[in-house]
Amino acid sequence: MIYTVTFNPAIDYVVRMGKELLPGMTNRSDSEECYFGGKGINVSTILKNLGLENTALGFVAGFTGEAIKESVNKKGIKADFIDLPEGISRINVKIKGSEETEINAQGPSIPQEAIDKLFEQLDRLVDGDILILAGSIPSSLPSDIYERILEKLSDRKVDTVVDATKDLLKNVLKYHPFLIKPNNHELGEMFDTVLKTDDEIEEHAKKLQALGARNVLISMAGDGAMLITENGEKFRVGVPKGQVRNSVGAGDSMVAGFVAGFLKNHSYGEALKMGTAAGSATAFSDDLATGEDILSLYEKL
Repeated sequence: MIYTVTFNPAIDYVVRMGKELLPGMTNRSDSEECYFGGKGINVSTILKNLGLENTALGFVAGFTGEAIKESVNKKGIKADFIDLPEGISRINVKIKGSEETEINAQGPSIPQEAIDKLFEQLDRLVDGDILILAGSIPSSLPSDIYERILEKLSDRKVDTVVDATKDLLKNVLKYHPFLIKPNNHELGEMFDTVLKTDDEIEEHAKKLQALGARNVLISMAGDGAMLITENGEKFRVGVPKGQVRNSVGAGDSMVAGFVAGFLKNHSYGEALKMGTAAGSATAFSDDLATGEDILSLYEKL
């Protein structure tokens, strides 16, 4: 079974405006939309769209948490969320006018009792399972929560995927995650440098392997992606042509597509293609990509 963890799910309230946002004034929208997710839930959605059953774990609270659970259920995703005693799950406001403005909420406080319940859920994982951890962590969680989770699973043959940044990612490498996915800018930030060429990106990806990562997937937006595998292979792929409509969830889609592609035939090259197709398909959509859209782009790569 594949499991995803979303520590801080959210409802993204997207407000579209034909004009620029005028601070201090009454602004009127052209349209509004709501999207339910968070990085782990996004991964779960794409996996489901590609035909892979999975279980979404995480924390929800209040009436917004109920709406998130209902949305996940409607998508046919199995979920086992932990209900928090206080607060509400986040509502993030995304204002899309002549420029994009975002207000990301903090989210509810997560008490120790809820953390203990999550670790009880993780006790169910067995050899052969996959656990995907994606995104930042709320301030109410201990800063080493990723490390504690990977340490807990270190005595089992559970493949872990970590999509995080800076120390949150660097500190788990000693537990040899199956896959990590920084983008090229995040990779450079981890070493206090700016990476400008493929050779520089490859060199620093291998530094993360030396610290323990098995496979390093580097996304590079319109420049495609690179994969450095645990077998010493390097794969490089561009992106298909299309109009970029949305950046939210593209990285999560790439992670899900990679896992789906790898499970299909255990080929790293094909996994990279499927990951790139999934990330691009979401970027070309208003919402997360459908399975049909992903497979269509996959055939063109």
